[in-house]
Order: sequence, then C-alpha cells, then structure tokens
Amino acid sequence: MKQRRKNLLKHAQKIGCDTLVTFEPENLFYMTGFWGEAIGLLEKNGKTTIIAPELEVGRAKDESEDCDVITAERGTGLVSSLVNKIKKNRVCTDCQNYSVMTSLKKSIPKIKSSTEPFYNSRIIKDDNEIKVLKKASKIIDEMFEICLKKIKVGQKESELQTILMTYAMEQQMFDTGYKSTLNPLIIAGGPNGALPHAQVTQRKFKKGDLVVTDLTLRYKGYVSDATRTFAIGKISPQANEAYEIVKESQKLGLKAVKPNVNCKDVDFACRKYIDDKNYGQYFIHSTGHGIGLEVHELPTVSYKSETKLKENMAITVEPGIYIENKFGIRIEDSLIVKKNPIVMHKFTKDLVTI
Repeated sequence: MKQRRKNLLKHAQKIGCDTLVTFEPENLFYMTGFWGEAIGLLEKNGKTTIIAPELEVGRAKDESEDCDVITAERGTGLVSSLVNKIKKNRVCTDCQNYSVMTSLKKSIPKIKSSTEPFYNSRIIKDDNEIKVLKKASKIIDEMFEICLKKIKVGQKESELQTILMTYAMEQQMFDTGYKSTLNPLIIAGGPNGALPHAQVTQRKFKKGDLVVTDLTLRYKGYVSDATRTFAIGKISPQANEAYEIVKESQKLGLKAVKPNVNCKDVDFACRKYIDDKNYGQYFIHSTGHGIGLEVHELPTVSYKSETKLKENMAITVEPGIYIENKFGIRIEDSLIVKKNPIVMHKFTKDLVTI
C-alpha cells in the first residue's frame, strides 16, 4: 500500500498537485483497501484519511490499511469535512459530480479534476494484484469446464447463466456491476451471438448453435475477463471457417504482446489476419482493453491507441467475427504483459462440439 501511495503522489506531482482526493470506490479501494461510500484523502507526506458517514465507519476501520477514519454527516457533511483539511493544498480529485465540484471550487479555486494520477498508477499491477487476477482467471476456467458438461439443446441462455453464477458466487466471485448491461454474464446462442454485448435471454439452445460465453467477474475487487465460443452439434461450414479465423487471429494477437510494443500493433496483428480472410467488416470492436478494478480501464488495445505496453500491465486480447442474424464468435484471454506474457486462462480446448 505504501508503494501505491508513492506512485499516486508521483503522478499527482506531474500535473502540479501534492494532494489527491477520491470519490470513486475503485480509486478509494486502491488507495486505502476499503471499498465503500466515503471520500479518500492522500496528502504529500503520505498520510491517508477516509472521511465516511457513520454507517460506513466500522467497515472502513476494519478494511483499510494505515488510514485515519473520520466520521461526517452523509452528503454535504463529507465535503465540508474534506474542505477543512485541504484548503492550503494543491489538490487533484477524480470527482465527477458537478454540484460537488462547484462547491469544492468555492473553497479551493485551483483544485483540478483529473483521473490521470489514479489510472496512471493503476495501469501497472503489483505482485498482489497479479496474484488475485490469476486466481480469478482460474475460477473462470473452471466455469468453462462447467459449460462443457452443462450446455445442452433446449436449455435457455438464462438457465446456463444461473448455473455459472451459482458456482461463481460459491467461489467468492461476483458480478462486476458494469453499468451498460443488465446481466452479470454474456451467454449468447445462435443469432444472439452476433451482438457483442448481447443481453441474456430466454432463448433455448438449438442444434447447430454457436454459443458465445463471456465471463467477466470480480474476485477480491479485481476483474478477470475471458470468452469462449462453444458449438452445439454440427455447425455450418461458414461458422466453422469463421471460428478458425478468429482462433488464428487471437493467437497472432497474443504473440504480439510484449513490453514496449504499441497497443495498436497488437490490434493490427489480429485485425490484419481477419481482413486478409475477407471478414474484416465483421470484426466490429477493438482488440482488447486493460482490466483491473474496472471491466475496462487503461490501456486501450485498439488501432487508435498510442500507448506502449509495459511490464505488468493486465490486458485482454479478444478478436471476434459477428454475422448478423446468424452467429457470433469471440475468443478472449486476460494476460499479464511480460517478456514472455502470462496468459492467465488455461482453458485452451479447441472448438468443442457438445
């Protein structure tokens, strides 16, 4: 935790600040070890304070590491307590709330609103974070094994989700709370698979379906993300061809991951192969993204990215092909950037006919 705080302050100094204030639970957790409703304050001497409403104080004291915990009235009381402590500091905050930010600027006119110090610190994972991510990935692999045993004709997408989430929660692995979906998982059979972010439905699996199974779950705060595509019975020649193309594309993407390689070159490695096979128009999203305390965080693995990969970044590589009203295919792994990258998912079975 001390090293994290040093890194946070180092990145704050780069934008002319000596104090960090976080309102976001992910950044609060990263800074303090506590995930909850509170404000986190990191000062230039490394002193770390949590300002929390009374209903959160007990847990904040139990779960945080080397923090002072102050009780304040919920809402404006939290902000007032914060202002009294930072009036003379050069402050950067991740606050996204307009009214709160307006209130803060009245007392601290030069306060900066920026997420850069937080994301630039979080982009490199420490040994403990990597350990947690590996464990999360192992649980997801176990869930893919369950898919092999449980997927069957006549089963609803929602039924498979229930089976998988029951196992996940037994392993202390939970929904990410990702705002853009109503479901914890993506389970998309047949034509539903053509929607990369498909909602889970009551559709029943049929013979000849491809089933896109995207498992994105949180373990001890950290998100692992992997996708496999399963086949039920004999699939069409086009679906089989597209699967083999995605499989090879993903292999090329994984092979391209190295420290000092530009993210867009990883995207290019995947995309060029699919383009060369005349399926480029059906690969409709970026090749990957960073993972950590959020489902999508830095770096972005896309053709637009100018970020170079660094050792101990955690990213996904996930090319796909999506044919409207027919099928979708995605193969995704989470990995740690190293000279010899660590692919954290060991479930590597080929296209499986169930």
